[in-house]
Amino acid sequence: MSYFKILILNGPNLNLLGTREKKIYGTKSLNTLINELYTKFNQSNVKITHLQSNAEHILIEKIQKSNKNIDYIIINPAAFAHTSIALRDALLSINVPFIEVHISNIYSREKFRSHSWLSDIAQGIICGFGTDGYYWAIKTALKRLKKKHNY
Repeated sequence: MSYFKILILNGPNLNLLGTREKKIYGTKSLNTLINELYTKFNQSNVKITHLQSNAEHILIEKIQKSNKNIDYIIINPAAFAHTSIALRDALLSINVPFIEVHISNIYSREKFRSHSWLSDIAQGIICGFGTDGYYWAIKTALKRLKKKHNY
């Protein structure tokens, strides 16, 4: 393997990062975040791709196409975490490990946000650390991939 392929998926309303509910989600835009992640991690042994969509079916199609093409998924399903069994089924249908990320601490917010349909099938969950959660998720994914492939 010449490099590891990591897909970052972002769900609904994350395109509004930096402008919506700044006390909860911060002031960094999604474009800035993704560019920072590309700069930090797109090295000779890592290739990061990204998709943000407000449409559930677009995320599902990207997940389905990831089978055998992606080594790890980092997903912030946003509100779909609490509502989408379809996203859960898509992730179960492929053989790609994933980490669930949430910018806010979903357990300290409204009660309905404390349940995610993805958490019990994820390799792990990172929430409440702002956009730093993405960095930790990628670092963890890389560590696990390197161990799996004896790097």
